[in-house]
Amino acid sequence: MATHLKLFSSFLLLLLLSQKGWSVRTDRCGPADIVVKQTKTGKVVEGQAEYVVTVSNRCGWCVQSMVLVKCYGLNTVKAVDPRVLRPVDGVNCVVNDGRPIRKGSPVVFKYAWMTPSDFKVVKSMLRC
Repeated sequence: MATHLKLFSSFLLLLLLSQKGWSVRTDRCGPADIVVKQTKTGKVVEGQAEYVVTVSNRCGWCVQSMVLVKCYGLNTVKAVDPRVLRPVDGVNCVVNDGRPIRKGSPVVFKYAWMTPSDFKVVKSMLRC
């Protein structure tokens, strides 16, 4: 009887922890689940091609915050809202002002430059 009670208590504890956001999964998401897609809009701004960029989180059970992408100073002739994408040093930019990106709620911005930027994901903070 005591063994069954310990097993039940352990199960209950794990269930409560998972409800509080402390995941016991081993297959967590990470920066590879942040997807950056960009396409030309067809518009020209000050002689430069305009691009629309969508930053999405494809992880269904975790949000990711403090997403950093390579931007190399963010070359653009069109202003980008710094709450959406902001350089933090000469190489990286923070997305969404560091706030969480959830699955189904992508961050979208436009910029204009002679060539498209790579916006490779550098890192993120996972919260499950």
